[in-house]
Amino acid sequence: MALMRKMPQHRAERLMFSSSDDNAMLKQIQSTHAPDGREVEVRHLLLIIEEIFQHAKPIIHAPGANQATQPRLDILDDRDLREMLELLSHTINKISCEMACKCIGNGDAHGTTVNIFNILTNYTWDAKVVIALAAFSVNYGEFWMLAQLYPTNYLAKAVATLKQLPETLEHMDILKPRFEALAGLITAVMDLTKCIIKFQQLPPQYISPDAPELLTATAHIPTAAYWIIRSIVACASQITNLIGIGHEYATSTAEAWELSNLAHKINTIYTHLTKQLDFCDQLINEKKHLEAFEKLVHLFATPHVDNMKILQALIYAKDDQLPLFDGSSKRRVGLDVLRRRIVLLLISDIDLPHEELIVLEQMYQEAKQAPTRMESQYEIVWIPVVDRSTPWNLDKQRQFETLQAMMTWYSVVDPTLIDPAVIKYIKEVWKFNRKAMLVVLDPQGRVANPDAFHMMWIWGSVAYPFTSDREEVLWKEEKWRIELLAGPIEPMIFNWLAEDKYICLYGGEDIEWIRRFTKTARAVAQAAQIPLEMLYVGKSNPREKVRKNNSAILAENLSHILPDLTLIWFFWVRLESMWHSKVQQGKSVDNDPIMQEIMKMLSFDGSDQGWAMICRATDTVKAMGDVILATLLDYESWKDQIGQKGFLQALNDCLQGLRPPHHCNRLILPSTTGTIPERVVCAECGRAMEKFIMYRCCTD
Repeated sequence: MALMRKMPQHRAERLMFSSSDDNAMLKQIQSTHAPDGREVEVRHLLLIIEEIFQHAKPIIHAPGANQATQPRLDILDDRDLREMLELLSHTINKISCEMACKCIGNGDAHGTTVNIFNILTNYTWDAKVVIALAAFSVNYGEFWMLAQLYPTNYLAKAVATLKQLPETLEHMDILKPRFEALAGLITAVMDLTKCIIKFQQLPPQYISPDAPELLTATAHIPTAAYWIIRSIVACASQITNLIGIGHEYATSTAEAWELSNLAHKINTIYTHLTKQLDFCDQLINEKKHLEAFEKLVHLFATPHVDNMKILQALIYAKDDQLPLFDGSSKRRVGLDVLRRRIVLLLISDIDLPHEELIVLEQMYQEAKQAPTRMESQYEIVWIPVVDRSTPWNLDKQRQFETLQAMMTWYSVVDPTLIDPAVIKYIKEVWKFNRKAMLVVLDPQGRVANPDAFHMMWIWGSVAYPFTSDREEVLWKEEKWRIELLAGPIEPMIFNWLAEDKYICLYGGEDIEWIRRFTKTARAVAQAAQIPLEMLYVGKSNPREKVRKNNSAILAENLSHILPDLTLIWFFWVRLESMWHSKVQQGKSVDNDPIMQEIMKMLSFDGSDQGWAMICRATDTVKAMGDVILATLLDYESWKDQIGQKGFLQALNDCLQGLRPPHHCNRLILPSTTGTIPERVVCAECGRAMEKFIMYRCCTD
């Protein structure tokens, strides 16, 4: 029969110091702190301690009950660790004995804690707590090793009998709350220890010891170290006093209460320090990102033999995985596939409009159908820019994968591969702001064009190699003609031109005006005996009204239509691209005839009524819907002039006479399509247009 023991009195000891006690304790602990520069690889030592705590538990004789984790035996074979333990073994054993001897009965927990700090006086704060934990883990591990081995190992059984361990284990069910409280405190101590280690290992090149964020934390680390070792002493006392216990002590809940209170204290300190650690990490990350950003700026300013360094910096620099997804073969590939190629970086968020994707995909496929042609010698890489301030969830992953599946070019395999410094560079240097961009890199990685979307929309792959010089050459070869305006949208236009037909493009959303205009135009063409083809191009940002108009026009055989709303969208986006391309070249309606025509077309779209443009070869007549309809209805008054002037000239002369003395033209451009110039002049009268900010919500 085990000797009966008195219930330990240390549970009555206050666990929380008052403010004055805290200050006195802190001074006492700090007076023991005199580090001499010796280094301890605390992380390796902590791994062994974790292994001990992981496996120090009762063995439950049930299938699969003890299959949690396999021991990491490779840690124990580490040579550097063994050499370090040779130097630390005496200190660990000394502290272990201090705990075993001083924790029997109602030992002085605070005094024992101070004695341990005196033993550890020459170590850093993180080393102090880890070495103390190692000493406790020896006692804790020996206790549970005997508990696990004594039923099957004779030597263990003999030792356990002398320690009266079997009698202790008979009360396992009664002791369960105490063991749970003990395990909870050990977990809290381990978490706080790891937090202290993280502070000690913050990179000094990114955060100064004098940084307010770090100073606030380091001021609390001595207190945290005290309560860690104080909690270790309490745990050691529990284990020591469990051996040979009586029923009165076994059924007492005071010990579990004490451990729970210590765990609460430790968790409170941990919560505070982790907040400070987050502040420090944020500061460090900001400095790292700034450093990476500056390196990126320097990299783009430095000449290179090929484009690999630039692409590695932008996409992924490590060689531990293949960072690209090949949309044509549906497999992952490395950056080498882009070496010394002209690369078009498609930069967008994961809300990339499907219209843009569909049209770009068509242009890309057309270029790749003739792989030997110069125009096909480029690659596209999608770089998705995602908001790191919101969590990456399953819905976003599906949205990303849906877009990626629509692309036959290359894409970054995972948006999180893109470094925050790269996103900062894209936004601040390349001015990315949600609107998709097509940044062109030449074979040496230099930026040949900060955004080639305007060129791509206007000329497609013919714009290769997508430089500003090439853009200038293409514009010099152009003149205002129906082929430039709508040729890529409706191939039938080329047939109509070959047949020397008159071609009418018209738009707007008023279906009643459309009916009156098309019927009148058809009647006038028949009366004038001219071949006329009409094509409805709707309105920019086509919605349900335009879709319904298309259906009505087709059902009533009023004219030709663009059957897909994407084509209507593309017609107007190309016009906007022409406008921005000309603006970037410094052109205006004052000095560029094509710019005048572009402005008129965009003004038509900005109005609330229909419009029409009738052309033959390079001759063009255009007007707002009410004016041109009135002119056609007044056909009898000018039909006699057709023989002398020609149809278009006679029509235009009559239009000029019907134009109202006053006008109100509007030019509406999305704010995300590029740089908006301060001064824009009216295409009709040449006066400077007023600039307004418009917010629009079209639910159709």
